[in-house]
Amino acid sequence: MSLKEEFATRNFSIYGQWLGILTMILAFALGIANIFTIHLLLIIFSALCLASSFVILFIEVPLLLRICPTSAAFDGFIRRISTNYTRAAAYAVMAVVQWLSIIVAASSLIAVAVLLSLTGICYLLAGIKGQAFVGSKTLGGAGVAQMIV
Repeated sequence: MSLKEEFATRNFSIYGQWLGILTMILAFALGIANIFTIHLLLIIFSALCLASSFVILFIEVPLLLRICPTSAAFDGFIRRISTNYTRAAAYAVMAVVQWLSIIVAASSLIAVAVLLSLTGICYLLAGIKGQAFVGSKTLGGAGVAQMIV
């Protein structure tokens, strides 16, 4: 199934997965950009943004759990975030953390908060509509991880 065919399925979990990848890239870039600031609390929120970018990477690209040497506890934590509702909850928690960064100072971390919220909404809509989670084949879902073993 090509990327165009995946988007044509109108499955919100596919939209959420690709928004998650976009969010991960933006969170990494803006986390680094905002870490060089004067506000100590904004530095903490930037570090949390960087950490969430790596968590998103492992959530959205399951192939990396087989390739990268990670601990069994981390693998178990990431594997628990497998349904649409748990992904929506995980993105909601990360979004709330980034929305709280506004209290310290208005920064570009707001863009990450918006994308995290949109991604969580996509997964929530997939859950409400009863759509099964479908991982993108391009990102290592639907049996690609088993093919390399």
